[in-house]
Amino acid sequence: MKLVVQVVSEAKVDIAGETVGKIGKGFLVLIGIGREDTEEIADKMIDKLIKLRIFDDENGKTNLALADVDGGLLLVSQFTLYANCKKGNRPSFTEAGEPQMSEKLYEYICEKCAERVPVTEKGVFGADMKVSLVNEGPFTVVLDSDEILGTRS
Repeated sequence: MKLVVQVVSEAKVDIAGETVGKIGKGFLVLIGIGREDTEEIADKMIDKLIKLRIFDDENGKTNLALADVDGGLLLVSQFTLYANCKKGNRPSFTEAGEPQMSEKLYEYICEKCAERVPVTEKGVFGADMKVSLVNEGPFTVVLDSDEILGTRS
């Protein structure tokens, strides 16, 4: 699983001109689900995401988590995070999870995040979305389950 976490002052997702998810201060999270991902992996990634201390404190140090700043989450599925560009110029997506499994796991992630973060919004799995954001800093972090869980060989 790959999560691209962007600190934002605002972010939204539009589909066909209609806003389906919108937050103020918080994280815009692009979520890539791989073939081998499970709910157990998702739980560990959610915990890491929610506890990330990447907001500035009163001294300008990245020391505060979402809860400390009353931040929200905007969760957007993004299978292209599993693009493999090693051969040729056209990406391969064979490492991305199968759509039905990925959608189920994406919805699981959204539900579990909503249990812990009062303002949790989301995009629509598989939809043609327009994502807008004001990236603060800019500050962007990539969380990769292979690195975090030590499963990368």
